[in-house]
Amino acid sequence: MVKVAKRTEKITYAIRDVVVEADKVKKQGHDILNLNIGDPNVFGHKPPEALIEAVTQAMKDNKNGYAHSMGVEEAREAILKEAERKGIKSDVDSIITTTGASEGITLVMQALVNSGENILTPCPGYPLYNALTNLLEAEHNHYMMDENNQWQPDVDDMKKKINDKTKGVVIINPNNPTGALYSKQTLQEIIDFANEHDLVIFSDEIYDKLVFDGEQYHSSAALSDDVPIVTFGGLSKNFVAPGWRAGWMIFSGAENEINPLREAVSKLARARLCAPHPFQYAIKPALEHYQHFAEEMRDKMQINRDIIYKSLNKIEGMSCVKPKGAFYAFPKIEKEITDDKKWVIDLLHKKHILAVHGTGFGYPTPDHFRVVFLAHPEQLEEACRKIGEFVSRE
Repeated sequence: MVKVAKRTEKITYAIRDVVVEADKVKKQGHDILNLNIGDPNVFGHKPPEALIEAVTQAMKDNKNGYAHSMGVEEAREAILKEAERKGIKSDVDSIITTTGASEGITLVMQALVNSGENILTPCPGYPLYNALTNLLEAEHNHYMMDENNQWQPDVDDMKKKINDKTKGVVIINPNNPTGALYSKQTLQEIIDFANEHDLVIFSDEIYDKLVFDGEQYHSSAALSDDVPIVTFGGLSKNFVAPGWRAGWMIFSGAENEINPLREAVSKLARARLCAPHPFQYAIKPALEHYQHFAEEMRDKMQINRDIIYKSLNKIEGMSCVKPKGAFYAFPKIEKEITDDKKWVIDLLHKKHILAVHGTGFGYPTPDHFRVVFLAHPEQLEEACRKIGEFVSRE
């Protein structure tokens, strides 16, 4: 029998893991409303036709071989212009295209964190960070998000959690799974904290154009020219193309601080050859000509946000902080339960709605779950009605 590496034993990914049970329910002949995964295309959303044409033309032009390891030049130049619009000071040599933002995060963690070291990660937070921590045999070091403060990061808790093996801090803004939008004040406090303790900031900004209620979005790297920050982005969410895996990372900060990390990541990027080649040709038209598409997507999601927020808060025994960005809500189950994974599986079997348990995002108490509000408005209304029935009959 093959003995697999121990580092794989603790690898979990709750968003996909619950699908295993959903597949069983589907085989029984039931239709499932998948509110578990942030894939816009599942719900009929499509990227702009011009981006599809750009990728198709690249394939016809035989851009089917290996790309430069750092990325297609025109894509990197477009990303730099986008960074400048956001207020980030960088240069083309400090931009690397990646196989989705997830690969960028993976490469930076590999380059920065040794076994036994740690980075501060949000709780609740995106499961990728926990999975990578396990894979790298690093130590988990979670800081809390404050539900009583619109799910803003608890900077005081960060300060308590730091130790001599802490290398960086992760911020996800807008946030997955809570839908929180970080205030400028919160971001500045994190930057000051990182500067004080010589930490690298991982700024996950994959949802940066999906911001509601006319709120102003602040990119972390725009607030500091000195602190080493790696900003992650991509076409997956804003431009509805997650399967293309067209992502990027932008290095910024004082050169003597950020350059060693950039060079280490570049070595890893060369070793993995390149990000998918033809899909990188969608980056320039997306960022330079289709900002209006992202704005239209934002407006659709705000309508959906209003439905899910109002409907969930009408359910007796449930409350939900109003999401300010992305397309997720993280409601609280006010009734006492001991196993939130069992709760979402029971919801699946009884109401055929697939959500994700809060502990799957690292949350310490089994009293939250995440729903995605990408579905059509009438589907969301029906889903909330069924969730209400499920809660009332428990």
